[in-house]
Amino acid sequence: MRWTTPADLKKQVQRLWDRGLLLASMVAGEPLFPRRLALKGPDSRELSERFPEVRDWIARLSSAAGPYRIEWRSVNHRVLGVNDIPAAIWVDSLEDALGFLGKHRAANQFAALVELTRDKQPALIPWLKKRPLRALELAADWPRLLEIVTWLLEHPRPAIYLRQIDLPGVHTKLLERHRGVLAELLDLVLPEDSIDETYTGIGGFCRRYGFLDKPSRVRFRVLDPHVRLLPVVADQDIALTQAAFAVLDPPVARIFITENEINFLAFPEVPDAIVIFGAGYGFENLAAAPWLHQKDIYYWGDIDTHGFAILNQLRGYFPHAASLLMDQQTLMAHRSLWGVESQPETGMLARLNAEEAILYDQLRQNHWGERVRLEQERIRYDLLLDVLRGLR
Repeated sequence: MRWTTPADLKKQVQRLWDRGLLLASMVAGEPLFPRRLALKGPDSRELSERFPEVRDWIARLSSAAGPYRIEWRSVNHRVLGVNDIPAAIWVDSLEDALGFLGKHRAANQFAALVELTRDKQPALIPWLKKRPLRALELAADWPRLLEIVTWLLEHPRPAIYLRQIDLPGVHTKLLERHRGVLAELLDLVLPEDSIDETYTGIGGFCRRYGFLDKPSRVRFRVLDPHVRLLPVVADQDIALTQAAFAVLDPPVARIFITENEINFLAFPEVPDAIVIFGAGYGFENLAAAPWLHQKDIYYWGDIDTHGFAILNQLRGYFPHAASLLMDQQTLMAHRSLWGVESQPETGMLARLNAEEAILYDQLRQNHWGERVRLEQERIRYDLLLDVLRGLR
């Protein structure tokens, strides 16, 4: 037996709340009420054979009535005579639904947000209708978020840091915490020429709306002890802004790129060379340096599908880049140190050479086992030294 209980009815109304439909109906749109709820009751056989249980079921539904209305129907049973049983359950109004769930206070809070938004930024009303529950979560900060939107409308593409916005109660932590929501709001109200759509996501927030962003940096080490970019004897471990690196053009012929910081720090001396600490996917910092096209570039990544995907991406900027220690021989020599790749890359990589493409296919097809990978820091240091000597 599974007849509908008051708890089941409440769950149905709760789902309307969880989907944001109750609050959205307060903004505009199709009315939700009166609304018929799903009801499963006893059939004629159960009515005859289990009448005491049916009577208890009716009593439970009736005692909880108030937030909902019961529509009755008369059943004329040959043994039990005429009986009224619930035929349908209705919630007649939004007020009844909110009372059923105990959500009047939250609804009143949302209504205040809607009123404030209609007054300050009416163009954001569709956002409130679409994301009412998120708006409730933001209730404490919503007035300041509206002020930020208004300020940016008045100061399009301001070319300042977020820290420099001068509004009461608005601080960097607030802006950073709500970049995602602010992006949704700003996209609704700002004119097209105030938005640079080439930048997306939280990381692209500042550039998308014309704020100054923390400058990107390139970190590298000079591997040739005879090349000094700094007037000190200490290790030449240097970090430059993207713009400074783009015009550097150091007096070396070879560039190594490695993804692991310890490998970067432990990279041995190599004549006429520097090593760059990579950043995984994304080589925009390096792409801005035209002098790199005149250097020999060697990329050393993990021997796994993502390592080859990053190599493939690098060659989109520097087609002449060669791989280092990313071959089958190196993989086989370190079998005992293999790990497991969590989410392998499976797409086609058009910029790999023939040997790399074969190894990539073997990895993504689990040729040696499930999701095999060899992290670059597990490769023997003496093997690195041997390979580097072979390049000289």
